[in-house]
Amino acid sequence: MSEFAGKVCVITGAGSGIGRAVALNLAGQGAKLALSDMDSSGLAETVRQVEAVGAEVKSDHLDVTQREAVLAYADAVVAHFGKVHQVYNNAGIAFHGDVERSEFKDIERIMDVDFWGVVNGTKAFLPHLIASGDGHVVNISSLFGLLSIPGQSAYNAAKFAVRGFTESLRQEMLIAKHPVKVTCVHPGGIKTAIARNATMPDGDDQVTFAQFFDKHLARTTPEDAAKTIVGGVRKGKARVLIGADAKFLDAWVRIVGPSYQWVVATVTSRVLPKSN
Repeated sequence: MSEFAGKVCVITGAGSGIGRAVALNLAGQGAKLALSDMDSSGLAETVRQVEAVGAEVKSDHLDVTQREAVLAYADAVVAHFGKVHQVYNNAGIAFHGDVERSEFKDIERIMDVDFWGVVNGTKAFLPHLIASGDGHVVNISSLFGLLSIPGQSAYNAAKFAVRGFTESLRQEMLIAKHPVKVTCVHPGGIKTAIARNATMPDGDDQVTFAQFFDKHLARTTPEDAAKTIVGGVRKGKARVLIGADAKFLDAWVRIVGPSYQWVVATVTSRVLPKSN
């Protein structure tokens, strides 16, 4: 029997992509699921799929940027299932735009969802994870939490912040000897709709950027990403890299150090679609 059988697992951003794939992977191993998303129709489809394999599910419309709502949600999940064992803070959005042309509101929106959403989910559920005696926090960062690229300053900032927050949390759990493991996940290019749903400064060609990402950068399926994530959780890994691109670039950046920035700037100026 899988070690996930009977475990109560919370997944934000479960309406599509990696979130849905993780939900299906865990459902297949007997986990009980608390699923949330802002996309009600996508969430309903995920619920339909996980229920088809026999999972017990609680589903909720949730905006992870609304702290009080997330705190109330954590209490509601515990009231429903009795306890919580694992939290996958997966909800995220994307924005592509140079700092010079980005509005403050664009950067704030990315930080609110991609960083503060993770903080809110972690803080809301952490006491319950400790109380479970067998807790696990899984926070989704990115390849762009390991290196930066032009046009992704806001996303880089959020994902680097998730990495720092998560690595510090893991150390704190070790020091306190709490029964909570902590994993930071760094996906490379995944075949999801994140690039198609990304926002950009007014006047920029969002469709061209999305097509470039889908054609040249998205190499790993959500199902393969979920398998890697769940495998990393099973092993209690501190860091999980998803895709050959993430593994290669992580190693390359550690070898070459800050000089990677000149190389990335040179390459991206030649291959990425130009902003207006």
